[in-house]
Amino acid sequence: MRFTAFSSPSLVALAAALSGLGLATPAMAQEQVAEDQDRGIGVIVVTAQKRAEDQRDVPLSISTLSADALAAVQAGGGDIRGLAGRVPNLNIESSFGRTFPRFYIRGLGNTDFDLNASQPVSLVYDDVVLENPILKGFPIFDLDRIEVLRGPQGTLFGRNTPAGIVKFDTVKPGETGGYAKASIARFNTLQLEGALGLDLGNGFAVRASGFYQHRDNWVDNVDNGPGNDLGGYDDFAGRLQLQYEDGPLTARLVGQVRILDGSAILFRANVFQKGSNELNGIAGAGSDFRRDQIRSDGLNFQELNTYNAGLTVNYDFGPVTLTSVTSYWNGNLKSRGDIDGGFGNAFAPSQGPGFIPFSAQTRDDVPSLDQFTQEIRLASNNETGLGYQVGGFFFDEKLDITTLDYGAPADTVAAAVAVQRQVTDSFGVFASLNYKFDNGLTLQAGARYNNDERKFAAARPIDTRPGFLGFGGPVPTLTTAVDADLVTWDLAAIYAVSDAVNVFARAARGYRAPSIQGRLAFGRSLSVADSERTMSYEAGIKTVLFDGLARFNLTGYYYNTEDLQLTAVGGGGNVTSLLNADDVEGFGFEADLAARPADGLDLSIGVGFNENEIKSPGLGVAGCGSPCTVLDPAIAGRPGIFSINGNRLPQSPKWSLNWTAGYAIPVGDGEVYAFTDWYYRSRIQFFLYDSVEFSDDSLIEGGLRFGYRTGNGRLDVAAFVRNITNNTSATGGIDFNNLTAYVNEPRIFGLEVGTRF
Repeated sequence: MRFTAFSSPSLVALAAALSGLGLATPAMAQEQVAEDQDRGIGVIVVTAQKRAEDQRDVPLSISTLSADALAAVQAGGGDIRGLAGRVPNLNIESSFGRTFPRFYIRGLGNTDFDLNASQPVSLVYDDVVLENPILKGFPIFDLDRIEVLRGPQGTLFGRNTPAGIVKFDTVKPGETGGYAKASIARFNTLQLEGALGLDLGNGFAVRASGFYQHRDNWVDNVDNGPGNDLGGYDDFAGRLQLQYEDGPLTARLVGQVRILDGSAILFRANVFQKGSNELNGIAGAGSDFRRDQIRSDGLNFQELNTYNAGLTVNYDFGPVTLTSVTSYWNGNLKSRGDIDGGFGNAFAPSQGPGFIPFSAQTRDDVPSLDQFTQEIRLASNNETGLGYQVGGFFFDEKLDITTLDYGAPADTVAAAVAVQRQVTDSFGVFASLNYKFDNGLTLQAGARYNNDERKFAAARPIDTRPGFLGFGGPVPTLTTAVDADLVTWDLAAIYAVSDAVNVFARAARGYRAPSIQGRLAFGRSLSVADSERTMSYEAGIKTVLFDGLARFNLTGYYYNTEDLQLTAVGGGGNVTSLLNADDVEGFGFEADLAARPADGLDLSIGVGFNENEIKSPGLGVAGCGSPCTVLDPAIAGRPGIFSINGNRLPQSPKWSLNWTAGYAIPVGDGEVYAFTDWYYRSRIQFFLYDSVEFSDDSLIEGGLRFGYRTGNGRLDVAAFVRNITNNTSATGGIDFNNLTAYVNEPRIFGLEVGTRF
C-alpha cells in the first residue's frame, strides 16, 4: 500500500524527465517503481513549474493527494468539495452544491455566490485555467496527480492566482490498459468510473475515460406529505483523448463533457436559534436536527452542461521544447432553490420554521458561457546550468447570466428578471529563469506582464414587484468597464544542504484583476472592486528521513494584500456588492509528514495554521440585523452597518489538520488492507462580519476503507464509510431575512469493486 501521489505514472514522468529520453519504456518504468518501493515512501513528482520535478526541488509550498486518499474522498458520491482540508490550509465550500465550488487557500477566497464571481484561487486542468465557477466543479476521475500550490502563482499561471492554484493532471494516452470500478452506497448512491487506453500503432494512441454518479432523493420535504423529494442527482462526465507521437512531435486532442441533473443545495430556514450556532430541527428552536427532513414550499432543481475541446502540441527541438495549449470551454446552467429555506411568510396564514419575513424564490441561469484560452511557451531541456521558460497567454470569456425572482413559491413565471452580460479579455507574457550551481544551490526568478479588460452590462427589464424592498420596477441597462495592467514576479532559492535536506525561500507578487458585480434582482446599481495586489514571503524545509522511510516538509509564510477584493453578501436589504479593504495581513505555516515505519504500514499527518486580519479602518458592511447577534461594533451614523476592521476573513479556520493511516497484510497473491483518513478544522465565520449564529465552532470528518486487493491490480474489493461519526456541521449560510444555512454531507457507507488491466 503506497502513499506516493499516483506513484506509477508520476515516476514514469520523472524517469523520462531525468533521462532526457522522452518517454520511459515499460521496463524502465517498472524498474523505477520497484526501486522507489525499496526506498520506502518514494518520490513525489509534481508539475508545479510546468515540468516534471521531484517536489523537494521546487521552491514553494506544495501538497499532493495520495491515490489512497483520493479514492477515499471520492467514495460514495463525493465531489470536488471532498478535497476540503485534505491538505493544510485548503478549504472548499459551496452554496450551489455540486456546481460552483468556492476555494480558499491560507484564508484568501471569495464568498460571492454570483455566477461571475472572481476568486483568488485558480483551478487549472491540464494546463488550462477554468475561470468561471461553473467549470470548477468538473468531476475528478482518471487523474495522474492533484497538486495544491500555495502563494501567488502569477509568473507561470497568470491572473487571479494570488492565493494559489489547485492543479489537476489527467492520465494521458500511451500504452494499452485501463481500469474500471463500481460502487453502491447508502441512498442508492451508484458510482461508475473507468478508462481504457489503446496503443493503435504508427504513433497513435487513444484513451477514453468515463464517470457517472447517481443518488436517489433522500430528503423528505414534509411540507408536501411523506416521501423523499430532494437531494438526488445524476452526474456524468466523459473524456476522449487522441495522441500522435512521431519523434520530437507530440500532439494530443481532447474532448470532455459533463451533464448534471439533480437538486440544488438545500437551504434550511432558522436552522439556528438566536444567540446560538447549534442546529435546530424543522419544528423550530430546541428540536432535534435531521438532515433527511426539510420543510420548504419552493421549487428546487439544478441542470448543468459543460463541454470542452482542446489541443496540446509539443515539439522537442533538442535544446528547447515548444508547447502550444489551445482550449475552448462552453457551458450552461439552470439552478433554482427556495432561498428563504422554509414555507409561508409573515403575510401568509402559516409560516416556518420560525419567522419568515417574506418568501424568496430565485433562479440563477447561465444561458451561455464561452471561454477560449491559448498559451504558447518555449522551455529549455537542460538539467544543469541555466534553464528558462518564456511564453504568452491569451484569455477570452463571454458570459451571460439571468436571475429570476418568483412572486410565489410554486410560480413558473418570474415576477422579476435581471440579466447580465460580461466580456473579458486578458493577455500576458512571461519569463522564468533558473540556474543550478554545482554546490546544490538553485536560484530562480520570473516575471509576467498582465493586461485585463472587462466590459459589463446589466438590466432588470421585467419587474412586477412595485415597491418590493424599495427596489421594485424595471431598471434600464447599466454599463461599466474596467481594465488594469500589472507586472507580477517571483524570486526563489533552494539549497540542498544534504542528500536528505533541502531548504528554500521565496518572495512573490500576485494579482487579481478588477471585478464587477451587477446582480440587479434586488438592487439598482453596479459595484466595482479595483485590482488587488499580494506580496507573499515564505521559507521552508523539505526532507527525506531515515533512509527514505519518512518525508517531512515545513513552510512558514507571511503575506500582505493591498485593496483586497471582498464581497458584502446579503444583509437586511439582500444587496450583494463589492468593496476593497485597504490591507489584509496573514501569516502561518503548513507542515506535513509521511512515514512508512514498518512494512505495510503507512502514516501521514498535515497541519495548517493561518492567522489573518482585515486592516481597513472605517470599512463596514450591513449585518443580518435583528435575526442574529452581530459581534462587531456598529459604525456611528450608519444604521445597520458594522465595522469589519480587525476581523478574520470568512471561511478561514485558524487550524486545519488531516491525518491518514493505512495497513496491509499479505494474503495469497494479494493483501488485506485498511485505510482511514480524517480532517479537522477550527471555528469559521460565514461572512465578513462576525456573529454568534452565522459561524461553526469546528468540523471533524473521518472515513474508513477495508478490503482485499491482488498484487497485480486485477481485483480490489472494499467496504467503505464516509463521515463515519456522522458529524453535522453548518458549512455556510444565507444572509437574507432569517437564520438560514446549509450543512455538510451525511454518513455514507457502501461497497466497491475495481480492476486494473
